[in-house]
Amino acid sequence: MCLDVDDTLVDYSTSSRAALASMVGNADAWSLWQRITDDHVSRQLAGELDYEQMRNIRTQAFFSALGEELSIEEATRREIGRQEVLSAGWCLFPDVIPMLDWLRATGLPIAAISNASGRHQRVKIAQLGLSSYFDAVLIAGEVGCAKPDRVIFHTACLSLGVPPGDTVHVGDRLHADAIGARDAGMHGVWINRTGPTGGTLPAGLSSITTLAELPELLVCELSAATA
Repeated sequence: MCLDVDDTLVDYSTSSRAALASMVGNADAWSLWQRITDDHVSRQLAGELDYEQMRNIRTQAFFSALGEELSIEEATRREIGRQEVLSAGWCLFPDVIPMLDWLRATGLPIAAISNASGRHQRVKIAQLGLSSYFDAVLIAGEVGCAKPDRVIFHTACLSLGVPPGDTVHVGDRLHADAIGARDAGMHGVWINRTGPTGGTLPAGLSSITTLAELPELLVCELSAATA
């Protein structure tokens, strides 16, 4: 069993929006922030920047896009403040611990697979009491590749000692998580917490709206599919 972390287990978007608002006064530029973050995380994963450089230069680039040119020192100061608000706001979705307790009771090995870029993700996992649930934690910044690259999925399966075809991965990003896992030979499950979109789910995937639905999915649909 493999699980994404942010916005699957941890309500990251809410805390991140609040942290952004604390830095700029509102969260209206959330889409811009996400685009700039994705670009800089890609550079970090490619080895162009270390994590500390990435987040400070990212914040500098964000304000530049808003028309405010900051020194790297000022960008760093603002980023430190944002990080403090962010970490103070981390929390789990209410369906997480019951689901993890159920998985543990079944004896299934569990891995976390995260596209995060640094040590802070392990700190978050520990701070929120999740460490004891995982047999392996795969972080893109440590592995050197990110979802949907099949390498990170296969590395997780190898760590658990389970072949991809017998492994389920659940995540909130349709392409990076569910489709990426499917293309890596796993069972991809998209958790869409906002509810049905009305579109057609891509072939070979399952969809849930809450982790409370996962036990039934695993016991019924996916067990039947592999029987």
